[in-house]
Amino acid sequence: MQIGIIGAPNKGKSTLFSALTLNDVAIADYPFTTIDPNIGVAYATSMCVEKELSVKCRARNSLCVDGTRMLPINIIDVAGLVEGAHEGKGMGNQFLNDLAAADAYLIVVDASGKTAPDGTHSSNDSNPVDDVMMVERELTAWLGGMVKKHMNIISRNPDGVEALYSVLAGLKVSKESISTAIEKSFLTSSNIAWGDGDIETFSRRLLSIAKPVLIVANKSDSKEAEQHTRSLIEKFGEKNVVACSAAIELALRKAANRGVISYKAGDRSFELLKGDISQEQKSALEYMKDFVARKGTNVQEVINRAVFGLLNEIVVYPVEDENKYTDHFGNVLPDAILIQKGATAYNLAERIHTDIAKSMLYAVDAKAKMRIGKDYLLKNDDVIKIVTSARPK
Repeated sequence: MQIGIIGAPNKGKSTLFSALTLNDVAIADYPFTTIDPNIGVAYATSMCVEKELSVKCRARNSLCVDGTRMLPINIIDVAGLVEGAHEGKGMGNQFLNDLAAADAYLIVVDASGKTAPDGTHSSNDSNPVDDVMMVERELTAWLGGMVKKHMNIISRNPDGVEALYSVLAGLKVSKESISTAIEKSFLTSSNIAWGDGDIETFSRRLLSIAKPVLIVANKSDSKEAEQHTRSLIEKFGEKNVVACSAAIELALRKAANRGVISYKAGDRSFELLKGDISQEQKSALEYMKDFVARKGTNVQEVINRAVFGLLNEIVVYPVEDENKYTDHFGNVLPDAILIQKGATAYNLAERIHTDIAKSMLYAVDAKAKMRIGKDYLLKNDDVIKIVTSARPK
């Protein structure tokens, strides 16, 4: 799974990336600080089932800290986006192509309204809503440009879905998403010969289906942020907006790494561990402690909302021994797998290994100690054993 961070220059994209991944990246108050994409790993968090099952897990494909399962998610932060990028302005299509494989996007805006749309200078009247709409227009134009470029080839294929899939497969979109987008756009899918308006409609619809977006109202510690965040929520809906302070989260994570404070992502408080710090540092920590207690940085909420909300993922634990909840080597609850809501036990077997899926007979709900079929719909925190016809080695 990969999540892309996008937005206009100097809105806090790279700061958010660093706060999520703790990678050192270039952060500065001028556009195009990020040229080559930054790639790192963040962690979505979910309560581990170890407590429910009265066992102690031995995590293998993820981490487990104080009963919280930390599931790795690939993050990519690309060059800042300016109006007309799809036509080559700014970093042009480079940033768009870097985002092709992402499953969802985080659009980062400056909720203080203090940064001009192109990120080149400060401003007192910048509207974050306009920034979001600019990004959405550029993404739509980028995708539409691919369709338009290949329209002669697409139009010659009677199966429009297959034709579009062959052109757009590099964007990590499915045939089902393409078909749904065509249907919801009220367009024909046979011998496609769409005009510019049809292409734009289809592109916007496909992006909303295949590349869902979460708006990150960054710099939420500023006094102007509350009003701008309300405007974003009114325009795009509460579930699609998260107010956060990437700068405060990054400062706290770095202080925790240095042993100055005890803090982990998502906490609403922290304790000072070192007394030998300057008065300036102490004052800054007191300000951040008050802010975190009142509002939280919400950086962890950003990644959790993207994974469990936007992408509709659940956590499932495959095991080999349904009584001890272990794998072949005796590790308790070793793997926590993210899989989309609506997936079946058979889909889980496919995720583990194609050979396991091919020889699958049935599954076992390890919590209920009950046999279940291949078509069993998985639930969050299920612990599942896959039974196959293959002989144990």
